Amino acid sequence: MSYRPIIRWNRWLTIAIATVLISLGFHSWRNPQSIASDIPEQILLAQDVSAVWQKGSFPVENFQSYTSPFGYRASPVNGQRQFHNGLDLAAPRGSYIRNWWGGKITDLSDDTACGTSITVQSGAWTHSYCHMEGYVENNPNGRFLLDRDAGIQIALGQDIPAGARIGRIGMTGRTTGPHLHWVLKYNGSYIDPASVLREMFKGQTVSSAS
Repeated sequence: MSYRPIIRWNRWLTIAIATVLISLGFHSWRNPQSIASDIPEQILLAQDVSAVWQKGSFPVENFQSYTSPFGYRASPVNGQRQFHNGLDLAAPRGSYIRNWWGGKITDLSDDTACGTSITVQSGAWTHSYCHMEGYVENNPNGRFLLDRDAGIQIALGQDIPAGARIGRIGMTGRTTGPHLHWVLKYNGSYIDPASVLREMFKGQTVSSAS
C-alpha cells in the first residue's frame, strides 16, 4: 500500500482559490433550486473554524478552471435537466489529485458513470473523487485502486492524510474531457464544494493576516 507524500502548499491554495473567486465569483454559482444544502451552521459558528479549515487541501494540481458547478444543469451528454451533485475542476490529464481531508478509504469503484473513483470518510464528511486514471482490482490481499504509471496503489480501508496524492486526472466513466468531479457530503447530505472552498479561502486569509 502506498501513496504520494504530502507537500504543504497553503500559499498555492490561497492563490488558486483567490484567483477563481475574483474571476468567477462563487455567489453566482448558488442555485435556488438545488436539493442539497450549504455548510451546516454549527460548523461555521465554531470558535476555531478558521484554524480547522486550514487543515484542508485543494484537491487538484495544475488547476485550470471550474467547468461545471454544483446544482441543476443541462446534461452535457443528452441535454436533459439533471442534478449535478459535485463540482468539476479541469486540469491536464495526468495531473495529480490530492485528498481534501484526512480520513479512511471507504469505497473504490471503476464500473459506474463516475469512472475510476475513490470515496473517503472523514468523520461526518464524505468526499468522492471521480474520473481518475487507473482501475480497481481485487486480489487475496484486498481491494485496490491501481494507477501503475503514477506508482499509486490505494487500498480499501486505508487511512489517507490530507494533501496526499491519491490519483490522477483521467477520463474514465462518462465524461466529455479530463477533469475531477468532486463530491462532498455532510451527514449524508450533499454540500456545495464551492461553499467549502470559499470557507477554506477565508481561513487562509485569516491565517495570513495573523
